[in-house]
Amino acid sequence: MNIRMALLTSAAAFAAASTPVFAADAIVAAEPEPVEYVRVCDAYGTGYFYIPGTETCLKVSGYLRFEVYGGPDQKGTSDWNARTRAQVQFTAKSDTEYGPLTGVIVLRNNGDNASTNSTLDSAYIDIAGFRAGLFYSWWDDDLSGEPDVLSSFETLHNSIRYQYENGDFYAGISVDELEDGYFKDGENPNNVGVALGVGGKAGVVSYQLIGGYDTDNEEGAVRGMIFADIGPGTLGLAGVYASGPNSYYSQSEWTVAAEYAIKATDKWTITPMAQYFGNYVPDLDTFHGNSFDGLGDAWKVGITVDYQIVDNLYAKATVDYTDPDDADEVTKGFFRLQRAF
Repeated sequence: MNIRMALLTSAAAFAAASTPVFAADAIVAAEPEPVEYVRVCDAYGTGYFYIPGTETCLKVSGYLRFEVYGGPDQKGTSDWNARTRAQVQFTAKSDTEYGPLTGVIVLRNNGDNASTNSTLDSAYIDIAGFRAGLFYSWWDDDLSGEPDVLSSFETLHNSIRYQYENGDFYAGISVDELEDGYFKDGENPNNVGVALGVGGKAGVVSYQLIGGYDTDNEEGAVRGMIFADIGPGTLGLAGVYASGPNSYYSQSEWTVAAEYAIKATDKWTITPMAQYFGNYVPDLDTFHGNSFDGLGDAWKVGITVDYQIVDNLYAKATVDYTDPDDADEVTKGFFRLQRAF
């Protein structure tokens, strides 16, 4: 009985295996879409990559910063205040028959408390030496330390600029909307300015000479700076003269400043400075006079210490003392921790 059952089972299995099977149409897998991996773009320096599917190179950079300020009325009537900043910059470049076409967008967020303040810090187009958009003027340049005052009001403008560059030399002209600058009583702060700038480097010396004319106030200012590598550091000298109160410079009628940035070690830089002001304006926010006549002088001393903790992370501390003839003396400073990327 067991042998017969085994034979019947085997026969049934063979018959089933021999029966044709009618299956559904075969499923054919679709060809995978071609993937274009991110390619490094080294034509414009490090950090650039090609935007997939284009010949445009993009670089993303920025920093995170934490600061604590000390001094009179830093936050209302408080003598200290803390702030955190996050900044991201997008730089896009591509080749054209006129040279590289550049577009820059800088987004900044300042966190002074639970509510943050986001701003468009810069946004401009640059090609063949021409630049148009929102960007910082030459007046934003200054000495390497923190306490010097070599410009007044806002140095970020909607502007159109042409700058010629040839090796270590540049020269240019800029037309600026001076929307956040100086204005006289009874007028509005929406002026037009024209600025000129030349600068460059010759051996161990670098220099800059700029001038700005505020067309609405019919006043202007000129400024010169020079840096020279001497001994273990860099000597910096600067001077400014203003014909009258204007949006480029109104802190004083004239000023001279000096600093020496000492490279103590690979990680430590110590920068003492001093500045003297002729016909000094103690409070720019409330000053709307037509001239600097009758104002006293002022002098300032300060020191800045920079420490490179590791690559892309540094600490900065600075303190300065100002003694004006027409106001109380002021001591202030800040500590900063910044991570760049």
